[in-house]
Amino acid sequence: MLTGQTILITGAGGLLGSQVTAAILAQGAKVIAADLSVAAMKTKFTELIEAHLDSLSLVALDVTNEVDVKQFFLKQNELSGAVNCTYPRNAQYGTAFLDVSLDSFNENISLHLGSSFLFMQQCAALFTRQKTPMSVVNVSSIYGVVAPQFALYEGTSMTMPIEYAAIKSALLHLNKYVAAFVKDSRFRVNSISPGGIFDHQPNPFLEAYRQSTHGHGMLSPSDLTGSIIFLLSQQSQYVTGQNIIIDDGFTL
Repeated sequence: MLTGQTILITGAGGLLGSQVTAAILAQGAKVIAADLSVAAMKTKFTELIEAHLDSLSLVALDVTNEVDVKQFFLKQNELSGAVNCTYPRNAQYGTAFLDVSLDSFNENISLHLGSSFLFMQQCAALFTRQKTPMSVVNVSSIYGVVAPQFALYEGTSMTMPIEYAAIKSALLHLNKYVAAFVKDSRFRVNSISPGGIFDHQPNPFLEAYRQSTHGHGMLSPSDLTGSIIFLLSQQSQYVTGQNIIIDDGFTL
């Protein structure tokens, strides 16, 4: 579905980004995989590099650094699509709601939502230069759509961070803003909103979460790649400013 395209993936070395990278390569695209450490990506992508030597490029990029991000995009000649899988946050992220300081809240908003704004802004700027079709995909969350089910976290040390809800809900409207601002059928901005992604969470939480779905429970990163590929492809060429919820019925 993506043969002949060049796709940028930021946060490519992460839990979701690494699976997205592999899935997009399998669809015939060239991939620019960007993350903080090229060395870490080389370790993670050993087999991918061998299998896709001419299709995979690794780039060091800090999405929270405005100068670096702008310089990176200025060097790009033609991108068909871009997927933002980054998840920048500070050391206090995940603090219980009543204990979150204003400084920490603001810093996390700046790191995550601010870098997402910068990513979309520079994608739009690149499109205005290249004037060829481009699809941008962001990763929001079900908790950008509905309020948290706090009962799921009872009996664990986990919580649903207030910063996460604020960022992911704001991201959905940023998509609409950017798509409306550019106002060109060739430039599209959309999101997926996953339910919980399995990352070895405590068993009581996993079981409580599963009972809130239609039976599948927590998602694996591979459960999300099909929707991302659809949004990048010409199969969705007039879908823009939209959000695909992938949650096995959690929000119903």
